[in-house]
Amino acid sequence: MSKKITTIGEIMMRLTTSGHERFVQSDSYQVTFGGAEANVAISLAQFGMSTSHVTAFPDHDLGKKATAYLRQMRVDTDFVYYYEGRMGLYFLENGSMQRSSRIIYDRFDSAFSNFDGKDIPWETVFEGVDWFHWTGITPAISQNAADMLLRALQIADKKGIKISGDINYRRNLWQYGKSPLDIMPELIRYCDVIVGDNTDFENCMDIQANDWIDACYQAQKDFPKIKYITKTKRKSISASHNQLKGILWNGSEVLNSKTYDITHIVDRVGGGDAYIAGLIYGFLHLEEQEALEFATASSVLKHSIPGDANLVKVEEVMDLVHDKNVGKLLR
Repeated sequence: MSKKITTIGEIMMRLTTSGHERFVQSDSYQVTFGGAEANVAISLAQFGMSTSHVTAFPDHDLGKKATAYLRQMRVDTDFVYYYEGRMGLYFLENGSMQRSSRIIYDRFDSAFSNFDGKDIPWETVFEGVDWFHWTGITPAISQNAADMLLRALQIADKKGIKISGDINYRRNLWQYGKSPLDIMPELIRYCDVIVGDNTDFENCMDIQANDWIDACYQAQKDFPKIKYITKTKRKSISASHNQLKGILWNGSEVLNSKTYDITHIVDRVGGGDAYIAGLIYGFLHLEEQEALEFATASSVLKHSIPGDANLVKVEEVMDLVHDKNVGKLLR
């Protein structure tokens, strides 16, 4: 029986310059949609999981188009709502060689930021759900979004659902009068798995540590529900060439995946979301080390795919993990 995963968060319209053109020279943009949590749901749907996403869009054609995009990607949209506000946007300029990629956000007063979620039937949302995933982007958007997420976490925890949180500290997002330390600790305490590095720990959990492993031990002491902490380690040789590996702390030791040399990157946006989606799948189906290898390979493959979402199958990830059919012409 397929596992069921629910995610929550804002989805924006993404406008990408043609090829590797700069903002100042591009006169056409490719339109798609993306959001960290929805990217996770889409990736898991490609793995054959049953997924649903909770969000709000403006009640006009762009909101309907975004909903259709989720359906196209096999994500359940029963809990997509339409609300006052606009469609959040972000603009992407893909870098190349030594020139970095750039993103410009335009998400103020979005429908999701205004949405209070008071009418969401959370008991129905979480019926039969095995895993719930959120990120630190959602509570950074607005007090409404933070309150809605807290309610969701409380109910998911009460129902015994596994919970993962990608802390994803975004300094520029916290603009509504609250700091991360006012909001995030209460949310993190419900998590079984978190994604974070020392910057996230310091700004969202008030943990100062000498290194990442020390921070992990402190996090588990302060937030005893946490069983796993994970992150990726990326070396950017250029915008087109990165090295990547996954790291997983299981409460007693640190596991490392093999390191991948990723050349000729097509699109690295969503690589972290592909990683946590792979890890969720791995935790539901594999042993710890296998789960970590699956997660890292998932992220690596995302770098070959335009757009926010990782559109690969389990078999393709497993082939990369076991170094089979890599780069071949499959007929």
